[in-house]
Amino acid sequence: MLKIRDIQSGYGESKVLFDISMTIPEGSIVSLVGSNAAGKTTLINTISGLNRAWAGSIEFMGEDITLLSPAARVERGLVQTPEGRRLFPDLSVRENLLMGSYLKSVRGSREKNLKKAYELFPRLYERKDQQAGSLSGGEQQMCAIARSLMSCPKLLILDEPSLGLAPILISQVFEIIQDIQRENVTILLVEQNVQQALSLADKGYVLESGHITMEGTGEFLLHDDGLRRAYLGI
Repeated sequence: MLKIRDIQSGYGESKVLFDISMTIPEGSIVSLVGSNAAGKTTLINTISGLNRAWAGSIEFMGEDITLLSPAARVERGLVQTPEGRRLFPDLSVRENLLMGSYLKSVRGSREKNLKKAYELFPRLYERKDQQAGSLSGGEQQMCAIARSLMSCPKLLILDEPSLGLAPILISQVFEIIQDIQRENVTILLVEQNVQQALSLADKGYVLESGHITMEGTGEFLLHDDGLRRAYLGI
């Protein structure tokens, strides 16, 4: 579904990504893990078009999208749920969700998609008329993910969905991620919780200082002694 070849990117004169290559098979969950400042957000923002690729190419569903705008990528089904949720705090939950269906191609499916979002996140239905800024952290994360699903993504990029959540809510979020995959949505998961991220991943990549240093199945990476020492403290 997604092929990244020799991507370089950064900010100003500072290069952050060095010849990154990745593949994301359709229907899979692929986890990208690494320490803070490893370049994870820069990479997914480059995939989404928020950062310019200095070199290399990005191919989505067989099309070169390297030079396309972020909006054009969303229209093709490549959607990102950003770190920090970035909801409209003064709008209701329902209004926030509807903001995710601004594309002409999905406007006709708004009510159907809204119903599916409420089925996936019953708590949001209970809070649908409540201001998004008054939700708990876990509810806000659910709202951010549901808003992304309103765009009918083919590939959903999740940036640190468990950040700042209590352990019981983290488990719920990861269960929801698996439910989303079952709806035929491919997922690129960027996550600080390495154990959880690799446990449900079909494939994983380790990013360190702007370089891919390891790749393999989630199970393979979880049992790698070096990774276990570096990220899991084992």
